[in-house]
Amino acid sequence: NEFCFSCLALGKRACFRRHLSGSSRGTQGSMSAWVIDEYGTNAVLRYAEDVPAPAVSSPTDVLVQVCATSLNPLDLSMRGGYGVRRDPLSLLGGSSEFPLVLGRDVSGVVVDCGVEVTHFGPGDEVWAAVPPWKQGSLAEFVSLSEYEVSHKPQSLSHIEAASIPYVANTALSALVNAGGLSLCFCVCSRVLITGASGGVGTFSIQVSLLKAWGAHVTVTCSHNAEGLVRGLGADEVVDYTAGDAEQRLETMDRFDVILDNVGGETEQWALTLLKSWSGSKYVTLVTPLLSSTDHMGMLSGGIQAGCSLNNKALGVFYRWGFYAPDGPALDDIRTLVDSGKILPVVEAHFPFSQVPQAFLKLEQGHARGKTVVRVTEEDSSQKDALDLSSPIASGDMEPPGNRSYSQQ
Repeated sequence: NEFCFSCLALGKRACFRRHLSGSSRGTQGSMSAWVIDEYGTNAVLRYAEDVPAPAVSSPTDVLVQVCATSLNPLDLSMRGGYGVRRDPLSLLGGSSEFPLVLGRDVSGVVVDCGVEVTHFGPGDEVWAAVPPWKQGSLAEFVSLSEYEVSHKPQSLSHIEAASIPYVANTALSALVNAGGLSLCFCVCSRVLITGASGGVGTFSIQVSLLKAWGAHVTVTCSHNAEGLVRGLGADEVVDYTAGDAEQRLETMDRFDVILDNVGGETEQWALTLLKSWSGSKYVTLVTPLLSSTDHMGMLSGGIQAGCSLNNKALGVFYRWGFYAPDGPALDDIRTLVDSGKILPVVEAHFPFSQVPQAFLKLEQGHARGKTVVRVTEEDSSQKDALDLSSPIASGDMEPPGNRSYSQQ
């Protein structure tokens, strides 16, 4: 077979955990993980059980056993080589970035901490977004800084929690840091979100519609996703497949903030939908920065990407949005989740043995939420609550659970 899954036996996982717990800080064992040894298509994904396990190597490190992770479009891009220069300092000595572990979301349990860690301890359930310069979460263990980690919402299972950290940090960075939205500057603001049915889009709708903020949100998505985004609270929905999306948007009042999850030709016409000379902002998550530095180097690529900012519409602010791992921000999100103001949106979840199938699902596009990977099996009662009576596609892909938002 192309992929061998027999080595996923629970006994080997237990054996590794015993080895890890019996080792001293800084001593690496081995773990199971999905890695790539070169950039390319889905064929480069390889399951391995001899990957060096991370260890607590600094006083502020937190070692987490991964219970669940989720895939994001960034994982597809990184698999193909996007962000190859993500940590130039690590490559100065000629060392290779391979084998590379993908995966930027994690929900799991703390197993070890550095001596200066004060907010977490072994046994704590946590969630986090993994920085792009670190090894990812498609593995049994991941090492993070204390400041990148947050306690997991008590109301969510690990499967549900794993769907949120990356999109939360990305949306908050784009809407708050780049877009300038806040309690004081969001009341009556008009926000347009393009590509709103994906992970960042579905989260952004909920953030922008919090009663404390009071924004009016218009979204673009396909007709099939209208029920999803309206259920999350979108005020107006424009079907981009109908052929008259641009014309419909042109008839609406101008927007204060546009969050662009699509890029490409969308940018050419969407910029004209902003209020001119009134501090309005166009924030795009599809930026040329990393692709330029990948191909041209840090200096030349950065200059080339920066020059592209000069060719935008007058009278509006044009900004790039990036995801920034932020534990304290996830603390705030945890409060909103546990109070029922933000819902996880899980479209499907896969077992750890079917990571390649999960990537194929993500590659199909037209997402209706997140694709989650179960790295370890949760308590049977939690899994039963998440599973419905029949799968929604081939393989072991499973539908979202009762506590996540799903289209009915």
